[in-house]
Formats: sequence, structure tokens, C-alpha cells
Amino acid sequence: MQLPSLKFLRTFHIAARRGSFKAAAEELYITASAVSHQMKELESHLGVDLFDRSHRTLTLTEAGAQFCQRLEAIFASLESATEQLRMRFARSVVRLNAPPFFANELLVPQLAGFSAAHPDVDIQISTRQPEQEGHAADTDISVAVGSGPWPQLTAARLFSQTFVPACAPHLLSEMDRDAHQPSDRHALIMHSKRPDLWDRWAAMHGIGALQPKQWIRFDSMASVVDAAESGVGVALVSAPISAPRFAAGTLARLSDHELTTGEDYFVLIRPEDAVRPPVRALVNWLTERFGTAQ
Repeated sequence: MQLPSLKFLRTFHIAARRGSFKAAAEELYITASAVSHQMKELESHLGVDLFDRSHRTLTLTEAGAQFCQRLEAIFASLESATEQLRMRFARSVVRLNAPPFFANELLVPQLAGFSAAHPDVDIQISTRQPEQEGHAADTDISVAVGSGPWPQLTAARLFSQTFVPACAPHLLSEMDRDAHQPSDRHALIMHSKRPDLWDRWAAMHGIGALQPKQWIRFDSMASVVDAAESGVGVALVSAPISAPRFAAGTLARLSDHELTTGEDYFVLIRPEDAVRPPVRALVNWLTERFGTAQ
């Protein structure tokens, strides 16, 4: 008998557990239509309907429920065997996911210290951001920004997410520091995924609608900060992550007043991963190195 594709079985297991093709697609970083296609292929291969599609919600058939229960035990056994094999014969690999700006500004400049202390631990770092905040299935440790809660995860808080207006040092003399606001002679730089930040900052200071010379939008915080540092205009930048640039004098604060968003940076892990020494070592290093960042 030809066994079905392991990829299709994993997709089925996740879709059954999440109760949604869309949720499974988000976890697997594929489209919902790809999940649906794989499930039809699997059902065709088995000659059995696994899902009842007659309702608006996705439900398992009796055969699908029994198959999912069997796969639960099989995947648990496979994961255990894989981990035991890795622990005995392979080098330790820790998979870390972090926001790109955090990785570039804070993690990478400090990473040599961890590598020197743990030369036997290989690190696989991804800056690909999941479509929804949380912890991806193919990740051991996540650095995430949010307010929680983080169900079924162990979370260690690093620091608060705050924003402060900043610009190139040579533009600072042209700004109205007493009023804590940029001049209307300069451009305001905006993160396209956080379009509310300037309005929230203005409201915090009792300022009406901002009317800059020009609005300039970027789709990444790194580009926002680089543009401000280059003299393009004034940007609201992540205060704790931009601290090295402030210290180096390449970027200047326009105001000492920071906008608090109610979000924090967290280190997230699954409880079952916390017992792995390499994972625990990297989590401890992250919290010790960045947990006091302000």
C-alpha cells in the first residue's frame, strides 16, 4: 500500500486541530486554497471523506476524527524519536524568530557573545514575521511584540515598546524642542503598518492635526529610522531599539517624551521546549541581555 504524503498528513493534522483551513494556512505559511487542495488529494488517496463540508464551520467526519486521533500519537512519537536522535548524534540547533529591526539593531551586534559562550549550539534565525502575532510551529523561540496573553506559551517580558520623534542631528536645531513638535518645514516619516502613531503622539501633547511639509511612508521600521538618520525628515522611532543610534549620535531625539503603546517585547517558547538546554540557554541570554533595555 502506498502511504499518503507526510506533508498532506501534517496539513490534515493541523487543520483538524485548528478547525479551519485558514488557520492551518497561516500556521503553515501557505494559502487556504492550497490547504483545501491538499485535503482533497488526501481524501482521494484514502478513498474516505475526512471533513464534513456541509456546514459553514469545518468539522471532522467520524473517520476524520479517528484518523486525527491516531495521527496525534504518531506525530508525538515521531517528534520524540527525532529529538532523541538529534540530542544523541547531531549538533544542537535552536530556531529563533525575531522582528527584523530588533534583529538588526540589538540582536546581531550582541550575538557574538552568545556564540562564544555556546560554540556547540547552532542558531537558525528568521526575521519573517507571521501573519498573526504569536509563535510559529517551526520556531523554538520567538521575540514578539504585543500585549498578550500568550495561551499555551511561556512568556518572558523584555521591555516596553515606546516611540519618540527623532531626526538627523543637523536638523535638530530647526525643530521646536520646547513645543515637542517638528517644524511644518520638514517632512514627517510614517511606518505604513502603524499609521496611527503620529496621531496618537499629537493627541498625547494636545496638538491638533499635524500639517507637515510632506508625508513619507515606509513599510519597515528599519527604513523609517534610516530615512530619519539621513535627514529625510522626522520619524517616530522605537525608542528602546534605536538607543544604540542615539548613543552613537547618528540619530537625535526631538523630544524626551515617549509615546507608550501598551505593547511589550516578549520572548515566547512552548513549555515542552523549555527543558531543552540549548533553548534554555538562548532564552536566558536574551532576557539577561535585553530584559533591562529601556
